[in-house]
Amino acid sequence: MVLKLTVARETELSMVARKVKAHFSGERIFLLFGAMGVGKTTFVKAMAEAMGVKDIVSSPTFSLVNQYDAPGEGAIFHFDLYRINKVEELLDIGYEEYLYSGNYCFIEWPEKMEGLLPESYVSVVITEQEGGERCFEVQQISSLSNPFLDT
Repeated sequence: MVLKLTVARETELSMVARKVKAHFSGERIFLLFGAMGVGKTTFVKAMAEAMGVKDIVSSPTFSLVNQYDAPGEGAIFHFDLYRINKVEELLDIGYEEYLYSGNYCFIEWPEKMEGLLPESYVSVVITEQEGGERCFEVQQISSLSNPFLDT
């Protein structure tokens, strides 16, 4: 099932976050697909706020990963892989420990993972519409139905 939501204003993202959290309550790995500036980090911020994070959520572009503590939810790991040049860089930071920790992982630019995608995750595709609205298409992906893997 694909959850499709469209918002006209950034203030509506809290509604998107609540719906995504409710529909995919058992999931912990979210891969964020979309063009530069479409709102991937802003979506992560809304998800973190929906989980009670009080810290300022920012893009981990230069650090690759930021960690936030969500009361009652555990840790949230926010990755920005835009600057990754080789998958070895992910191995060097021990990405598997993050991914399989049981904590929330939000990964921007997962295309850079080249074959290191987890077998199961929630795909969040964000697109900008003609009027500036943002469309979110969210769905569970498994290795059997993964359109982003070259098999």
